[in-house]
Amino acid sequence: MQVKPGRTGLNTMHAVIACFHCDLPVPAAGAHRARVLGAEREFCCAGCEAVARTIAGAGFERYYETRTAPAERPAETTKSCSIEGNEAALILEHVRCAACLWLIEQVLRRHPGVAHASVNYATQRAQVSWDVQNTSLAAIVESIRAVGYDACPYDPRTQDELERRDRRTALWRLFVAGFGAMQVMMYAFPAYVDDVGPEAAQVMRWASLLITLPVLVFSCAPFFSGALHELRQRRIGLDTPIALGLGFGFAASAWATVAGSGEVYFDSISMLAFLLLGARYLEAAARRRAARALDPLLRFTSEKQIAEGHTIAVAPGERIPADGVVLEGASSADESLLTGESRPVPKRAGDELVGGAVNLEQPLVMRVTRAGADTRAAAIARLAERGAASKPRLVETAERVARHLTWVIVLTAALAGLYFSNPWIAVAVLVVACPCALALAAPIVLTRASGTLLARGVLLTRARALEALDRVTDVVLDKTGTLTTGRISVAKVVPLGTLDKPACLDLARSLEASSRHPVARAFTGAVTVDIESPRNFPGQGIEGRVQGRRVRIGTADFCSELCGLPQPALHDARVFLADEAGWLAAFELADSLRPTAHGFVAGLEAKVHLASGDRPEVVAALARELGIASWEGAMSPEDKYRYIERLQREGRVVAMVGDGLNDAPVLARADVSFAMGSGADAAQLKADVVLMSDSLEGIPQTLHLARRAMRLVRQNIAWAIVYNAIALPLAAVGWIGPWEAALAMGASSLTVLLNALRPLGPEPGWKASTSSFPSRSPSYS
Repeated sequence: MQVKPGRTGLNTMHAVIACFHCDLPVPAAGAHRARVLGAEREFCCAGCEAVARTIAGAGFERYYETRTAPAERPAETTKSCSIEGNEAALILEHVRCAACLWLIEQVLRRHPGVAHASVNYATQRAQVSWDVQNTSLAAIVESIRAVGYDACPYDPRTQDELERRDRRTALWRLFVAGFGAMQVMMYAFPAYVDDVGPEAAQVMRWASLLITLPVLVFSCAPFFSGALHELRQRRIGLDTPIALGLGFGFAASAWATVAGSGEVYFDSISMLAFLLLGARYLEAAARRRAARALDPLLRFTSEKQIAEGHTIAVAPGERIPADGVVLEGASSADESLLTGESRPVPKRAGDELVGGAVNLEQPLVMRVTRAGADTRAAAIARLAERGAASKPRLVETAERVARHLTWVIVLTAALAGLYFSNPWIAVAVLVVACPCALALAAPIVLTRASGTLLARGVLLTRARALEALDRVTDVVLDKTGTLTTGRISVAKVVPLGTLDKPACLDLARSLEASSRHPVARAFTGAVTVDIESPRNFPGQGIEGRVQGRRVRIGTADFCSELCGLPQPALHDARVFLADEAGWLAAFELADSLRPTAHGFVAGLEAKVHLASGDRPEVVAALARELGIASWEGAMSPEDKYRYIERLQREGRVVAMVGDGLNDAPVLARADVSFAMGSGADAAQLKADVVLMSDSLEGIPQTLHLARRAMRLVRQNIAWAIVYNAIALPLAAVGWIGPWEAALAMGASSLTVLLNALRPLGPEPGWKASTSSFPSRSPSYS
């Protein structure tokens, strides 16, 4: 990608730029900017940018005019909390378990001014939106830090660095625990097979204590720090039982060593730590693998540093950096990042380009129309992150059970240890129970489901919709733009008044220019008539004023109400034009059926309904052609709403598929809703699932995957409940020792993880390739 000199106004010189705050060299021009003293300033890092924004936001910009020396660069640990808008994805740090994330989510939701907050366990990211009048991102992050955690706005480089650091530290902790367990076992083994004598036994005990000490201090530090955090917050999480078991076991063994009498279990403690850390390492690896499916869009949208109006040259093979319009050249683009469909899309001068697509063949010159957070890819990324963070009711119930189970574990351990006068029974109880299996049961499956659907061009905006998708009994379809392509054209113009055909079309185009309804797209072209106060009547049409007189375009009844005359006897007309004096014109429109419509309707396992605002005879003909038994035509948005309500009162679980502005209320009313990617923004905002590829095939795929995902979730939750119901009593009566408890707990978590990673369905056949399909674009040369 290149920024062409002379078009962008950017400084293309290679001179070194100094940071406006600390005067150090700026490594990447444009990476960190803020408006200070009336101009855009460059900064060397996110910390300097954050400090400068804070100074400017507080009204202290004169500092930069009166200072006599550059400021010091903020410490590298300082994280920028500056972000445009009122919504952000946050990376959460120092998180150890699901209880930590639950606490963070509660803190965010109770923070004054926060409108929405949801935390995704699999990605360990939070999606937050807030009221800028009442709070700021910096204040939100401070509330997270106040409870012992940390957060920063999502950035792919920061995310990668944190993952590398955590993975390296986890491996070192695991290595020390494993090495310590092997060494302690060497000292313990002779005592198990032979009587080595009291003096030799005491030497081996002290050696075992010294080797176990670094295992406890270094390898087990996350358990103890986590338990300390939980104690400060006056709650019990998943770290508390483990820390109690390890600490109590070591203390009892150390006392026996100092006293020279009693049993020691340093080998069990070391092996226990190794198994617990191994289970957590595998859990983190599975979490990263699940989160990777959602990363491509987020990474792309976080890397762009381009402004609206720039002119950009995009070389073949490069990713288009923002939304825009082709100015020069002809090529084709792979838009699979957004639509899941890798078939090349021809691009020539005047065509739209979508950020995130790949230019395949020839150079293109584009003008940026939307950049950064305003691009379509950024909007999809926000919806995808929000969808992955939401939880079905079944999952929320499992998380509540996991929190209560922790209290049951601690209480059972205390009672069992006291009853049998055996501290190691208490240790076994604390270790064997596995509330983390309940916490793991769903998030990884749900994140994988969101990522898999996204790869197929299906955007899941609410993960809790999977629960409804699993139970769908009826699918209600809109007609225009759903079963048909929605690319409507004017087939015939019938003048009914004093205006000729071109004048009628000009007036119709000007009125429809204010609408995004699929029918309005039939009237494309230049706007030549000045329309005053245009007003949209959903499901009916548009009204405006032309030279003082009221004019309407829309349904026959809508226009007849204005002119006061009966409808003309034109059976094929769908759109009418009238003013206060009488009828002006009638328009016959043509729309083609989607090629996949027949197979789609035949392949749906649910009962299919067709609900359309089109004329009953047109709807009836289409229903007969597709084999749909239940249909209704001439329906207003209110009629469709009542139709959905009636089905729900009968106990049906209804999925609604639509794409128009007038479908938004119906989409919100349905148990679960689909919106076509080419449809109105209002419909997409209300929908639970957006078909970005605009293909009906995504609907049965989504239903199938939802059933598979929820089946895996139920299996995981059932396994976790059955395991804890069996393991807890066995440990409480002494049938399971500490070492066996650690092994059983690790095996339980691993079982849940492996089941969560099972295939959700057939692999998508959309893999991007620059040579899979012959290009249909004309040659640039």
